[in-house]
Amino acid sequence: MSQWEHLHAWSPSHGGKRVRDLAHQTFGADASGLVASAPGRVNLIGEHTDYNGGLALPIALPHRTYAWVRARTDGRIRCISAQADHLEEVDLHQLTAHDGSGALTSWAAYVAGVPWAAYHSGVLSELQGADIAIDSCVPFGAGLSSSAALECAVAVAIGQLAGHPARDDEQRGRWAQVCVRAENEVAGAPTGGLDQAASLRCQAGHALALDCRSGATQQLPFDLAAHDLTLMVVDTRAEHSLVDGQYASRRADCTQAAALLGVPLLADIPIEQLAAALDDLASHPHLGARVRHVVTEIARTREFIALLGAGDALSRDLDRLGALMYASHASLRDDYQVSCRELDLVVDTARELHLPGARMTGGGFGGSAIALVPAVQAGEFAAAVSAAFTAADLRSPHLYRVEPGAPADVETT
Repeated sequence: MSQWEHLHAWSPSHGGKRVRDLAHQTFGADASGLVASAPGRVNLIGEHTDYNGGLALPIALPHRTYAWVRARTDGRIRCISAQADHLEEVDLHQLTAHDGSGALTSWAAYVAGVPWAAYHSGVLSELQGADIAIDSCVPFGAGLSSSAALECAVAVAIGQLAGHPARDDEQRGRWAQVCVRAENEVAGAPTGGLDQAASLRCQAGHALALDCRSGATQQLPFDLAAHDLTLMVVDTRAEHSLVDGQYASRRADCTQAAALLGVPLLADIPIEQLAAALDDLASHPHLGARVRHVVTEIARTREFIALLGAGDALSRDLDRLGALMYASHASLRDDYQVSCRELDLVVDTARELHLPGARMTGGGFGGSAIALVPAVQAGEFAAAVSAAFTAADLRSPHLYRVEPGAPADVETT
């Protein structure tokens, strides 16, 4: 295995077999159920804009979470994961929101939260119980939306079994909102919805231009191979968590800043009015920095989307796309303060090699960075990043190349 292909994505047949075998071992020889899968995601640009009503541009990873699901009639969830050590059982009738007495604190919250949220959102007319077996090749703790992949795989399976499939984009958008509610209210992670939308609504070979306020989407071709490019993901192995208070703190800063500025969401501030907004927040400099990131990040994402939408941007406008990525990272590092030593090291290494663009991706405080790399330089970049981490006395990162993958879906064979 080459050092820049540390983690291969499973084929659908391999992933499906793994969860069927796990279900057979756990639930018995008669374990017959439906298999679904959902991808993790990488965000090309547009970070911490989702809960501010802005724009984002994710792609689905080829790496997926697989779920074998069999319906139950008693409102109970029994779930097993190849990444966990025991069977979890949840009575959906006793489940409450995260701050209630019936709250879950284990990984099962991301599973049981989906049928709970579907019922409480009116998508399902009754609490749907299920036996569920999970396995995944989406890196955990790498900022690549392993939790959203888990939720969305369960969602499309439960929806199919209950007669509410996620077929068209409108239905997929509805199930994405269900998964957001599950993560916010049951798992207690205050995410904004980008990850779930990406897992359910991205298309293979495309980047998803997502308006996080309206839910409107546009599929933009993103054919890296045709331009002799590759997108390299660097899992720094500096684990992050969305429930440790840092993410919620940034979101609270944005809510406070919007209230002080008299706008519903920070996306309501045009780039032309940023200077005036910063003047109004002069006595709250840290809030001003948060606002500066969000407003400029939305502007960067809008330009990135426009360039891709005009066609052939990966050759004609590659330098500008890369500059937007580098500027995004600097803003996340300096104004939003969500980067870390490892993420900065990846981006600095990309700059030293004069690569087109690089940035951290995901919520930050660890996780992964991405780089747009000419295919012929993939090995050079991988070697340089590994050497930089060794010199800094950091754990060796995991590097791999990705192409835009397919959305969550039910296995048809």
